[in-house]
Amino acid sequence: MPELPEVETTCRGISPHISGQKLIALNIRNPNLRWPIPDFLAASIEGKSVQSVTRRGKYLLIGFESGDVMVHLGMSGSLRVVGEQKAPQKHDHVDFCFQNGQVLRLTDPRRFGSVLWQPKGECHELLYRLGPEPLDEEFNADYLHECCKGKKTAIKQVIMNSKVVVGVGNIYATEALFLCGIDPRRAAGNISLLRVEQLVVEIKKVLAVAITQGGTTLKDFVGGDGKPGYFQQKLNAYGRKGEPCVNCLSPLTEVRLGQRSTVFCKHCQR
Repeated sequence: MPELPEVETTCRGISPHISGQKLIALNIRNPNLRWPIPDFLAASIEGKSVQSVTRRGKYLLIGFESGDVMVHLGMSGSLRVVGEQKAPQKHDHVDFCFQNGQVLRLTDPRRFGSVLWQPKGECHELLYRLGPEPLDEEFNADYLHECCKGKKTAIKQVIMNSKVVVGVGNIYATEALFLCGIDPRRAAGNISLLRVEQLVVEIKKVLAVAITQGGTTLKDFVGGDGKPGYFQQKLNAYGRKGEPCVNCLSPLTEVRLGQRSTVFCKHCQR
């Protein structure tokens, strides 16, 4: 699944192409994504100009005068800016067609993504309960330590909970925990404020670096400009089961936490 850096990369990639542009047509070839695309969506935005392109968690928000189109890429989705002459393929489900001849095309082979509507002045129920953005000042050691108090839940599951903090998915949670030497299985309530502070620093650092480098190249993800990311070359733990730890050379261990693969070093992470 595209994670926060990949979604941010997409946001930055498509924004220069569609900001300020008038939408002349919304072509929906298949409305049956994770949730049906609202029937009224085309009438709400056709003939209107894009006022903003932002991100909240893993949702892209394409802002119009009357509200925001909320796009989630799901497990396999991508957004590309293509020319109007480029014919759609089998899994190209939605086209946002602009007056300048460019098309923002949603491709989603598995159809786990979504295209929804948030009226101006309202907060969609999918966004209402989201925690702070990990790169914002609101996400800090005191906040996370308070969220962890009394919890027997594994720390990795806590930082992957979008109600605690948004966008820290499996890859970046695994990497941040490795970098600060915390065992992902450790009960969140048993971690000191000092170590939580180190974890917050590494979460912010690993996400910032990933965004700068264009996100992680995954099988199904391509950035909004068609260019893949390069962060995968620098992964220390994720996807490296059985390979030597970059610090102590011991084989990395894989376990399942919350039905997600988790790789860590038994010697370096406590």
